Amino acid sequence: MTYQEVLKQLKAKKYQPVYFLYGSEPYFIDKISNYIEQNVLDESEKAFNLTIFYGPDTDARTVIDAASRYPVMAERQVILLKEAQGMRTLKNLQHYIENPISSTLLVIAYKQNKFDGRTGFAKALKKNTLVFESKQVYDNQLPDWIGSYLHELKYDIHPEAKMLIAEYLDTNLGKVVNELDKLIINIPKGTLITAAHIKEFIGINKDYDIFELQRAIGLLDPSKVFRIAYYFAANPKTNPFILTIRSLYNYFTRLYIYHGLFRKSNETELMRAMGVPSKFFMQEYKNAAKRWPPTKIENAFRLLHEYDLNSKGIGSSGAAAEELQREMLIKLLV
Repeated sequence: MTYQEVLKQLKAKKYQPVYFLYGSEPYFIDKISNYIEQNVLDESEKAFNLTIFYGPDTDARTVIDAASRYPVMAERQVILLKEAQGMRTLKNLQHYIENPISSTLLVIAYKQNKFDGRTGFAKALKKNTLVFESKQVYDNQLPDWIGSYLHELKYDIHPEAKMLIAEYLDTNLGKVVNELDKLIINIPKGTLITAAHIKEFIGINKDYDIFELQRAIGLLDPSKVFRIAYYFAANPKTNPFILTIRSLYNYFTRLYIYHGLFRKSNETELMRAMGVPSKFFMQEYKNAAKRWPPTKIENAFRLLHEYDLNSKGIGSSGAAAEELQREMLIKLLV
């Protein structure tokens, strides 16, 4: 089931006796767990019918004993097993999962991507529980995810603003949501969020940003690239080298995909393959592709890889990160 489907069932009060929430993205696991914790029971019922365990601090026998009790002056009880990946005896819950108590809602929050599907425990989960996999949102999916999140809150966002957030924040959704929530506190509902809002309220507030760098590189504009290179070197805290490498790698990857597909794909298919969220950006990539043939992009990949290693101390002369960054940006256009 998807995250939206699980929440829809919960909001309709269609409960399952056991929920197994697992995966590499903790945000969705926490959102579902927190919704159950806060909404399934009334405040008056929680004192006797809400029990929270943490995997590293408990064992299967304790969880089973709690789950096997009957609720006190309530229709059901809720048992939350958080950080279940840290419970050594987790597989010993198999017998309970095969025969759960209908008046207990047991939530197992397992924040790891994989578990052994061949075990009896895993087979019992698949057969008898609601299993939700919380999948990571990748770099190329993040702008659309940001747009969907804000749309649900009655905001619209300009494509460039989505990309700006996605480039400067990593794919840790908890961190992204914190920044978005900080943003919308200051903006009335129905507002079109622009890059100016992002720079003002999230703190991405620079004379030059990564998009201006990408555009300058795409246009082979050495004077502007050199200005930005020196600006980034003078402001290393707000323009970290690793972010520049990651962003340029994503940029050249999109250009490389463009070259491979533009003759045999329509624009919608091409945008999807490139991970470009809006036609707003496509003309920029079309223009850059004229100046950056595949062989030149491959050289850029090699240079990015070399300086990524240098930034980690491999094959480096010992130069500071900001100096390496400036050197790399200059070499891209040489």
